[in-house]
Amino acid sequence: MSTEYIEPLQDFSNLIQLDRIFLLVISLAILVGIVKLIQKLGSRLQVKFHHHRLQILQIVTIITFFLYITGCISLFYVILDPPKELLFALGGSAAVAIGFSLKDLVGSLFAGIVLLFDRPFQVGDRVKFNDVYGEIISIGLRAVRINTLSDDIVTIPNSKFFTDIVSSGNAGALHMMVVTDFHVGLNADIAKAKELLYEVVVTSKFVFLKKPVKIVLAETAFAERIAVKLTAKAYVLDVQYEKDFQTDIVTRTEMLFNKYQIARPSSFNI
Repeated sequence: MSTEYIEPLQDFSNLIQLDRIFLLVISLAILVGIVKLIQKLGSRLQVKFHHHRLQILQIVTIITFFLYITGCISLFYVILDPPKELLFALGGSAAVAIGFSLKDLVGSLFAGIVLLFDRPFQVGDRVKFNDVYGEIISIGLRAVRINTLSDDIVTIPNSKFFTDIVSSGNAGALHMMVVTDFHVGLNADIAKAKELLYEVVVTSKFVFLKKPVKIVLAETAFAERIAVKLTAKAYVLDVQYEKDFQTDIVTRTEMLFNKYQIARPSSFNI
């Protein structure tokens, strides 16, 4: 066998020495442990500094990305110390093999990097992706994890966000607009209904009053009847209170509508 093939094989045998492999595995385990520790610390800081919850989530995500990518590459070169000749000898064939076998994984990895810096959405955002709606709890190397309102964890590959439409409700902010509809009859006291609904919204403990509160009216079809739709548009203090806010204003509005005998949709058919 010619020396041009023997030397790379000798370098490869030196590269896979058991002590080096063992040290690499231990180092990677320590790296994962450090990342988990940072994530736990981030969770505690979110509880302590609740108003900066989203900023903390985003910082932890960036640190996690940086540690995983730079850490793995650095450990590989420092511990295994692969010679350049060996890298050139194995690089071409390995690149082709990895490209075919892990193309989806590699695509998701690069997509994750783009998502992190292009930032169409951020950790902590309330997003809707196809039929999935919830809060983004992590943007990882391979996938985005969304916690739905039914407390399910949905994992979506990063590459999917390049081809499908995703909408963000709060775009990195704690507060978010929440839209809630109410229906009253055509013969109802519309002015009084609007007044009562506005009063309920602005007195909710979950409302963010630094943003405007609007009550929008429209005539619509409701349960095969003609009705007036009152749409309350207001911002919630924290996206986590979205459903608490809606429950609060619906409960109190129903009580006031009953108290002041606000007529519900009439029986006039369309």
